[in-house]
Amino acid sequence: MSDTIAPSSVQDNVRDVVIIGSGPAGYTAAIYAGRANLHPLVFEGFQKGGIAGGQLMTTTEVENFPGFPTGIMGPQLMMQMKEQASNCGAELVMEDVVAVDFSDRPFTIKSSSRSVQAHSVIIATGATAKRLHLPSETKYWNRGISACAVCDGAAPIFRGVELAVVGGGDTAVEEAIFLTKYGSKVHLLVRSDRLRASKVMQERIFKHPKITVHWHSLPVDVYGEEIVQGVKIRDAITNEERDLAVGGLFYAIGHTPNTELFTGQIELDPTGYIITKGKSTATNIEGVYACGDVQDHEYRQAITAAGTGCMAALEVERWLSK
Repeated sequence: MSDTIAPSSVQDNVRDVVIIGSGPAGYTAAIYAGRANLHPLVFEGFQKGGIAGGQLMTTTEVENFPGFPTGIMGPQLMMQMKEQASNCGAELVMEDVVAVDFSDRPFTIKSSSRSVQAHSVIIATGATAKRLHLPSETKYWNRGISACAVCDGAAPIFRGVELAVVGGGDTAVEEAIFLTKYGSKVHLLVRSDRLRASKVMQERIFKHPKITVHWHSLPVDVYGEEIVQGVKIRDAITNEERDLAVGGLFYAIGHTPNTELFTGQIELDPTGYIITKGKSTATNIEGVYACGDVQDHEYRQAITAAGTGCMAALEVERWLSK
């Protein structure tokens, strides 16, 4: 395996493809592009907190990624993907891209230390889960606090215990229903007196025997020993606080796509996600493709991100051959 290359070793010439971002989508795109002899240059970037590799770098055990029957730690999975990308011929640069210009060809991509040009670009900058920034959030993150019920709900610490979900939209309702498969009871904490979820989803949750909705309820902190054992809740009207004994707290308050860099450059939907064409990863700019969570606000799974990374690389190869 070759190490991540130093900034000075990348020549400022026109590349066939530059990949912006890492994680399952970016590394998979790099693997496929490398095997196609496109010699991809990958700007791995930094997740908030200074870690390249995407959201899985802050995840503990991943049990639903195919090929690992006993599970694998998130950072280990990302390091193995990174090593595979390097072995396939990708050049990896641990830098942030600070500006792009898709108005002229070849495209220009500027990082913190260089400017390169490329015939095609794959965007894999991901999305960031919104957090509540509770006082004890950092201490209990992945020790009872999660932002993905589908990813983490089946973990042993959540089985057979009462759980809480924060949010009032369709995602919060879906995750609350999903968690009833594992938790003994699920509490949905809603800050107002109504749900934003669709009427169909509201009917499902109100009829579910294992779900209790708490109105005007604002989580202010969590408590416990090694793992979460409860959440402190403040009443939004009376300001009275109470303890709710739960073994897990799940955030379902949305994600923010990491697309600030591309505003005004490519087409985004009203919530900031990159719009891709049909079943393709192509954007409205010919030669620019997007994969992973930056264009997926529905599934947001490591395996689906990797799948779209594969799609993007294959589409780039076909486009370049034309």
